[in-house]
Amino acid sequence: MVGHPRCVGSDDSLAADDTVAGVNTNDTVVDLEQLRERVRSLMPKVVEDLKDLTRIPSVSLGSFDQTQVARSAEAVAELLAAEGMDVKVVAEGGRPAVIAHKSGPAGAPKVLMYAHHDVQPPGADADWDTPPFEPTERAGRLYGRGAADDKAGVMAHLAAVRAWGDDLPCDVTLFIEGEEEIASDSLPALLEKYADELRSDALVLADSANWAVGTPALTTTLRGTVRAVVTVRTLKHSVHSGMFGGAAPDALTTMCRLMAELHDAEGNVAVPGLDASEHTEIEYDADQLRSDAGMLPGTQLIGSGPLTSRLWLKPSVTVIGIDAPGVDVASNTLAASVRAKLSLRVAPSQDPQAAFDALKKHLEDAAPWGAEVNVELDELGAGFSADANGPVYEEARAAFADAWQNEPVDVGIGGSIPFVSLFAEMMPDAALLVTGVEDPDTRAHGANESLHLGEFEKVCLAETVLLQRIARRLGSE
Repeated sequence: MVGHPRCVGSDDSLAADDTVAGVNTNDTVVDLEQLRERVRSLMPKVVEDLKDLTRIPSVSLGSFDQTQVARSAEAVAELLAAEGMDVKVVAEGGRPAVIAHKSGPAGAPKVLMYAHHDVQPPGADADWDTPPFEPTERAGRLYGRGAADDKAGVMAHLAAVRAWGDDLPCDVTLFIEGEEEIASDSLPALLEKYADELRSDALVLADSANWAVGTPALTTTLRGTVRAVVTVRTLKHSVHSGMFGGAAPDALTTMCRLMAELHDAEGNVAVPGLDASEHTEIEYDADQLRSDAGMLPGTQLIGSGPLTSRLWLKPSVTVIGIDAPGVDVASNTLAASVRAKLSLRVAPSQDPQAAFDALKKHLEDAAPWGAEVNVELDELGAGFSADANGPVYEEARAAFADAWQNEPVDVGIGGSIPFVSLFAEMMPDAALLVTGVEDPDTRAHGANESLHLGEFEKVCLAETVLLQRIARRLGSE
């Protein structure tokens, strides 16, 4: 396979021929090379529009300026309206979302395209090589917060609509959410209120990643998520470490010992009662993973079993934050109480509430030295596992092969996208395609987030081709 050494068991053959199957308003088929040139000619403007969106600091976390999220929604709405779409900005007690619709031929299949315009906090400016909200091109990549996650998803959908103009081969609805990065709390209400407008034959959810530069992927499994806050108390108040240290336990040391109970010696999650599976069909080279993750020399991988199982199908738990005295302000005292936030990723099959209950019991049972341990639920999100068969999946794989000139692979994602299960519940008969614009070096949520511009063009082409393929396949059936 052309592309990446992590992929095995494939060859360089293509599933699709040189003609894209489809119909438009004139009942004609548009050649793949015509679509390729059409998308290529649009890319400079698409990238400039993406840069403009990236300049808007649309961080949906409540401690940031929420007028910027509203500004982002309006900017997206203006871009969609310019393509002749019927557009409205909507909200149901949360951040604003955008719904836009454009019709294809009478009786054509309906396709819903999802992305989100809100972004993660940028973190410290010092960690970025260039300002996070000043998009910068460097070595074929576009750097900036949201340049990939997920404003590139917004623009990929827009590029497909733009490429077809007034000859869309099917009905297209775009749903651009405004609070995905803060757990989509108002999404159920939005889906309920606008259900009739959103129901479709196929959904394209552009918020995932490809396997490698040069190798596209369909995401068929997602781990669920549990976030919990753990508080450890050992003293009524802080006391002098010299006078009482050695007899009275401090809360921070106690917390450290408690967190050590989350893993066994190999680094596997040690919480009883969590689902796990070790069946995957893709190999991930250990050296490649070390490089992709930016691991330091000498740092060992943790866990056991195939790497893709560890990342996609088994639980993982991470201490993502601790409230404790900072090094520069610490005094010689025994801390009375300490808090930590945990991120538990669970297998796609796992009930997240049951996982939280298991985590809570494990931590309470493991309390060191009789310390008071309190575990509070912060967030739950269900996993997802697709039955990735049927005509829409076949056409999606063919569209990817058209765009990349390389066969796609089915992958899992270790991260969680809870909204996917909401769409699956709302439209159980629709084919749900989880796609994305990211690659292993995107660094979504981190400093120096970036988008590979060559891959982005292929994403835009794949979505353009996919609309035509779905139109013919579902229209004929």
